[in-house]
Amino acid sequence: MTKAGTAVAAAKPLTPAVPPPQRRGVELALIVLAVLLSVYGYCAVGLARTGTVPPGAAGYGAGLGVLAVLAHLAVRLRAPYADPLPLPIGVLLNGLGLVLIYRLDLETPDDPAAPAQLVWSTLGVGLFIVVVLLLRDHRVLQRYAYVSVVGALGLLTLPILFPAVNGARIWIRIAGFSIQPGEFAKVLLAVFFAAYLAANGKALAYAGRRVWFVQLPTGRVLGPVLAIWLISVGVLVLERDLGTSLLFFGLFVVLLYVATGRTGWIAVGLLLAVLGAVAVSWLEPHVHGRVEDWLHPLATIEAGRGPNQLAQSLFAFAAGGFLGTGLGLGHSVLIGFATKSDFILATAGEELGLAGLSAIFLLYGLLVARGYRAGLDLRDPFGRLLAVGLASLVALQVFVIAGGVTGLIPLTGMAMPFLAQGGSSVVTNWAITALLIRLSDSASRGQPDARVIP
Repeated sequence: MTKAGTAVAAAKPLTPAVPPPQRRGVELALIVLAVLLSVYGYCAVGLARTGTVPPGAAGYGAGLGVLAVLAHLAVRLRAPYADPLPLPIGVLLNGLGLVLIYRLDLETPDDPAAPAQLVWSTLGVGLFIVVVLLLRDHRVLQRYAYVSVVGALGLLTLPILFPAVNGARIWIRIAGFSIQPGEFAKVLLAVFFAAYLAANGKALAYAGRRVWFVQLPTGRVLGPVLAIWLISVGVLVLERDLGTSLLFFGLFVVLLYVATGRTGWIAVGLLLAVLGAVAVSWLEPHVHGRVEDWLHPLATIEAGRGPNQLAQSLFAFAAGGFLGTGLGLGHSVLIGFATKSDFILATAGEELGLAGLSAIFLLYGLLVARGYRAGLDLRDPFGRLLAVGLASLVALQVFVIAGGVTGLIPLTGMAMPFLAQGGSSVVTNWAITALLIRLSDSASRGQPDARVIP
């Protein structure tokens, strides 16, 4: 090229990079649809039970709509390039959960749960807004890896000091106020696992001792994170909270597989999970009873004692058929004390049918898939592992709960994300959604720097 050509080329302005689409209008439209569907469900329950629209329908719709719009404005202001799906999915699942709990409250007027759940949902959306507004860059969290793990272990240990509830020590109850610290601990552990494995990614590439068909990393690298995981799971076993133990184990195996790229970890994880479940089921009477109920769900009926909770749940799913009995027209309240929490999915299956249940699972699947998509698009190892870890938390929790209430696996006792009664759960899942929003925004922007923010 001649000097003149070079000068002309240098004089031409550089073509600006095309910014990614913001898609906030799509998000707002989906939020409006989610709110309308939730209000429709609320009205359908009233019409089925009393023949009239519930008097609080307008207030419920307005309250849910205001919360959703405030969350949308926070995303529009601080994360304009974020994925437009996670927020509407959270709004719809949370709104449907409030409808189902309100519907069950009509059967148990002495024990209303919907007002408290609405308060917790408000706090959850508030936390969502705070996270989106204040967390400008997800890489900041990498600095607090060890603070996160200390906080997680502290939260997991606290319930040991309090009395057991329904056979498990997972609650802190003081003066009528109760929280489940393990729900918050799972997010902190996800941050720690992602930060530690990202920082030691190169070391994990070096092979250590070979056990069977799996080439393990060196003990110096794998030892600390394995010790933290064993401590957390050990505490949960003492608390008899095997569902959360399985959740943390799955999170650990998934992130280790993503960090190393070795498929052998999946096989090892499944093998250890089966061995651990068998051992605990024989050693712990509370867990052994649940395994027996899973193996013989109709045994109590044959013995003349009436159906147990799992049998009632299976009857509810069977009664729902393909299209369901209709909101407000089911009998899942016969399940008993855990109808609004552990077995909320049975109410959805009976009154919305297989079609409605499939739609709910598709919503969860979309939320998980968008989290994985953000992880694939991120360039920094910490962000990639954190996105995969948070999405896996939702996926594993849905599998454990849905598998338990449908008889696929033994019942464990956890809260269905957004759907079930449980303040700690709904607040935590809104925090997870906020982090996925932040991660997807960073992925869309294409951050070139993978370093930790100083």
